[in-house]
Amino acid sequence: MAKAALLPAYLAVGADELKSREVQTRLKGRLEKGLEAFNLDERVAGPDMVPGDLIASLNTIPMGSGFRLVLVTRAEKLPKPVSEAIITYLKNPNPGCTLLLVATSLAKSTRLYKAVKAVGPHAVIDCAPVKRWQLAPRVVRMAAHYGLAMDERAAAELVSRVGESTTMIDAQLRSLAAQCRESGQATVADVERIVARTAEVKPWDFLDAVCDRDAAKALGLYHLMQNPSQIALTSLLCGRLRELVCARSLAARGQGGMLAQELGKQQWQVKNHLRWALRFADGELEACLGRAAACERGLKSGDDPETTFLSLVLFVCGKGVAA
Repeated sequence: MAKAALLPAYLAVGADELKSREVQTRLKGRLEKGLEAFNLDERVAGPDMVPGDLIASLNTIPMGSGFRLVLVTRAEKLPKPVSEAIITYLKNPNPGCTLLLVATSLAKSTRLYKAVKAVGPHAVIDCAPVKRWQLAPRVVRMAAHYGLAMDERAAAELVSRVGESTTMIDAQLRSLAAQCRESGQATVADVERIVARTAEVKPWDFLDAVCDRDAAKALGLYHLMQNPSQIALTSLLCGRLRELVCARSLAARGQGGMLAQELGKQQWQVKNHLRWALRFADGELEACLGRAAACERGLKSGDDPETTFLSLVLFVCGKGVAA
């Protein structure tokens, strides 16, 4: 869209705020310099929006030799009469104007979606957020934009701390780039030192810390969890430990690359398993499984849940005393 001729309309649809903002910025950047105030009309869709006012704006001739941009955010909230007016307008649009609709979601089956899509092959711009497991590589690329080197472990720690909002991630990357300017890179330790945790702790973040045998981090995450179920966490930890037993066994046979297939998982789901498994000596994982089974029995028998579960966590992290 940077150099090609503009279409009469675009639809930026999806919940990724950063992608959506970039689309808006690129289009605004193509407005004729000095005439932005005349050629840019920004509106927020709502129940009070009047069809005639919007269509009049779309049909306005641009000032200068450039184009006019009408930007409507929250387009999923467009009243039916306005939506229908846009559909009609797109049958004979103003050649000097581009309409940009920004929506968090809009079903492909709607008349408005179909009308914009019919404008051209690139009229619908996908702003759907990437999956959580895909975020770390993207964060690494985002960091490079600020001249900051960051590996995927540091990126994953950032996501764990601030959540999946790309806008929040981008803001924290700017802060990291400023505070790590001298070294030019941000490590896991830098992220832990600089970025405050604002996102709710997910069970898998906790499990990852336990499998990394990082007792301090695991305990810190556990105490940040909201009303954790020790029985549920024990069950999840048992499952992860069994996966690591499998990983260690395959690694010993030189077949570590078959782990995802053996576990029936995607490769991204087990990308750290071999590294974690090799942190345990022979027999340690089996001992941890035995301790986990005893923990589960204790929890179901009425033992103090906090003491019983944290004893297991410390044991797996190599900080406990064998029972």
